[in-house]
Amino acid sequence: MKYLKKIYAVIFVVLLFSCDKQTQVEVTDLNDGWEYRSVNDSSWRSASVPGTVHTDLLQNGEIEDPFYRLNEHDLQWIDKRDWEYRTVFDVKKTDMNADRVELEFLGLDTYSKIYLNDSLILETDNMFRTYKIDVKSLLKSRDNLLVVTLESPIKKGIEKYDALGFTIPVSNNDLAEIGQVEENKQVSIFTRKAGYHFGWDWGPRLVSSGIWRPVRLRTWNNHKIKDLFIQQKSLNEQSASMMAQIDLEVEESDSEVVIDLLLEDEIIQSKTLEVTQASSLITIPFTIDNPKRWWPNGMGDQHLYEITARVSTESSSDTKTRRVGLRTIEVVQEKDSIGASFYFKVNGIPTFMKGANYIPQDVFLSRVDEQDYDRVLKAAKDANMNMLRVWGGGIYENDEFYDKCDELGLLVWQDFMFACAMFPGDPAFLENIRQEAIDNVIRIRNHPSVALWCGNNEVLSAWENWGWKNQVISEQSEEVANTIWKAYDDIFHQILPEVVSEYDGERFYWPSSPGSEFGKKENLVAGDAHYWMVWWGKEPFDNYNKAIPRFMSEFGFQSFPNMPTINKYTTSEDHDIYSEVMKSHQRSSIGNVTIDEYMKRHYRQPKNFESFIYASQVLQAHGIQVGIEAHRRNRARCMGSLYWQINDCWPVASWSSIDYFGNWKALHYQVKRSFQNVIMSFEQTDQKLNIHIVSDSLKNLDAELKLELIDLNGNTQKTWNESLIVRANTSDVYYSIPADELDINTKNTLLTGELKVGNKILASGNLNFIPFKEMELIDPELTYKTTVTKDEIIIELSTKNFAKSIYMTDGTVNNFSDNYFDLLPNTNKRVSIPNNENYDLASFEEKFKVVTLFDSYETEVDSLINDEVQ
Repeated sequence: MKYLKKIYAVIFVVLLFSCDKQTQVEVTDLNDGWEYRSVNDSSWRSASVPGTVHTDLLQNGEIEDPFYRLNEHDLQWIDKRDWEYRTVFDVKKTDMNADRVELEFLGLDTYSKIYLNDSLILETDNMFRTYKIDVKSLLKSRDNLLVVTLESPIKKGIEKYDALGFTIPVSNNDLAEIGQVEENKQVSIFTRKAGYHFGWDWGPRLVSSGIWRPVRLRTWNNHKIKDLFIQQKSLNEQSASMMAQIDLEVEESDSEVVIDLLLEDEIIQSKTLEVTQASSLITIPFTIDNPKRWWPNGMGDQHLYEITARVSTESSSDTKTRRVGLRTIEVVQEKDSIGASFYFKVNGIPTFMKGANYIPQDVFLSRVDEQDYDRVLKAAKDANMNMLRVWGGGIYENDEFYDKCDELGLLVWQDFMFACAMFPGDPAFLENIRQEAIDNVIRIRNHPSVALWCGNNEVLSAWENWGWKNQVISEQSEEVANTIWKAYDDIFHQILPEVVSEYDGERFYWPSSPGSEFGKKENLVAGDAHYWMVWWGKEPFDNYNKAIPRFMSEFGFQSFPNMPTINKYTTSEDHDIYSEVMKSHQRSSIGNVTIDEYMKRHYRQPKNFESFIYASQVLQAHGIQVGIEAHRRNRARCMGSLYWQINDCWPVASWSSIDYFGNWKALHYQVKRSFQNVIMSFEQTDQKLNIHIVSDSLKNLDAELKLELIDLNGNTQKTWNESLIVRANTSDVYYSIPADELDINTKNTLLTGELKVGNKILASGNLNFIPFKEMELIDPELTYKTTVTKDEIIIELSTKNFAKSIYMTDGTVNNFSDNYFDLLPNTNKRVSIPNNENYDLASFEEKFKVVTLFDSYETEVDSLINDEVQ
């Protein structure tokens, strides 16, 4: 009987596709033919949709590149104006005759009024929402005029600010330099728009408007599938119990529909039922036998199942497909002797989260394409990461972002879009937030990569720890403080968890990062932490070894981007870290001074600007290595290390490990090493030196440990060897050297370590006992040999003496297989680079440069860095 039902269903679908009436939901993109102007301007110019006002002005030659030198400062007029966009489109006869015709705006930034054929059809005030409206009665077959008026977010925000009657605290983000502190006037908190557009301590202030996601015309007959939600109810080795939830909208109720559920194109469930309401939620249970699990990067494969729902009537059909991964994720919070745990258990295995914080890849969001997502997310995978945190001052990312995280095994800590500010609490604002949350939870929830929903970034910390609460009480009143706190409680303790529970009930909700428990401010013994005493507090890197939280969701240190990037936004006269241009491309209030101060603690003064740029990256990589290794060594206490930040939104000095143009900094190469499944880490005490081995491997490893004291010329002073079993998914001290065995000349001695399984080196590391500025570095006498093929270039490096932080460049964004690495005396290393520039040997060697830390110091040696590609 089940077999016959399948035959009947197939016959029915074949028949209905032969009918004259429309059989599918039709979607037409309306992204062509747009024009724009400043309101009241007489002339129109060509526009791009998706796009922004700034990029259209740039494309038409009306402004200079906002990222070049100080141009940003001269473009602050743009956000004070209203802008108008228009296009004309025709409608096919079949679309005109459809039961329903909808206009769909996937992203409008932000305050807009939409007119179709001179009728106002929609007003918007939220960049993060999707808007749909029935327009069938207004359409003509030809020359439909669609106009979008975008009102100034600054003027609208100031109106709301002036009408409130009290002041809500918000981080200023240090905008005095471009004269915008007063004009910002807390407008960002009233406007549901990406917070970083108003300026941040790593980004410019370029408050754009625009149609930033596609516009579509959607037509359908009888019914359409609004959404398909695939829920996993239970999972074991034998089967996965699943539920398909189909959100169906119908033109006429009391109609009969056939619903087919397909797994990888094979019908697994089929049913016929009467739809009695205009909108119906239909649930269909099903089972997947012998399920293949989805695993985070480094733990296994990322198997994805394709599941399709098809809903058919006698005259129409609609389908929707989702890719899902089968896995279990728990956030474990259990009381213990320290406080309470905070860790992710994936498929039943406690999993240390290795990763970074992610911000939007451009201040102009429409410029981010699939290639950009590929570049950054693949770099995260290649650096052995398994989690990215989508930070709350940006956007709910495009679908492509989550698709690629699914494919690459990158779990997503997903913030809602609230950061570093308190917010209004009037009913209209709260309802706007509720609808925003519903839109985005529904859109993202099918992705196996999404591990957690978090209400906000640092808002609770600002209120409780940054002095905002007491400031409001002292400068305004306790009543105002209570009003502001009630809005916080309504948003983050009521609305958002209710939306997550209703629309994505299987996932964990965390109200604020950082926090110790639901609604409680951060500490180091429970919940997650943002540790900024290194950098903002100017504490030494060694303090990372003391401030060990249960989960580190933010910590970081800055560096400058590579010279090829700097040369894209500067001239040679700007090449001083305290020049106006270099200071403007540094948005931390303490930025360049702090890098300089830490540089003096660890390294000798670099001899020139280019050397300082290089050394700043070596410094950043060292500091974050100390933090990551401290977290991983202490995994019995801390189960996550997410540094700030993986990427940039413009060319700038920042905490990123990959610059705006895609260049890997020293930090990204270092985290690739520090996030390996197995690492060796050294811990010095007064009595001994402990050698930790940290393993994220899911099996025990029989290994050989070799430790060696050498001088910088390669002469061996002492050796230790040990056979050991490295236990799965643990960190422990596997060897200790008493302090009296390390009575050495620390100025020219290193400890090297190597962990081997058979002939394979599983982990290695070097330890200098004093800061490098105090060591007697000598010329490494580095040589190299180059081989060029059609696809890649291979460089074989050899060194006579110890070479510290070898940096190679060909002046492009071609990232090497390894870079900024140390090379021990009398050893060699092979690295490669894609031959994307179609180099032959001579042209490559003309561009190629290699430097070490020794070369960046003032010496009598003719430093190669002076010839670095500009």
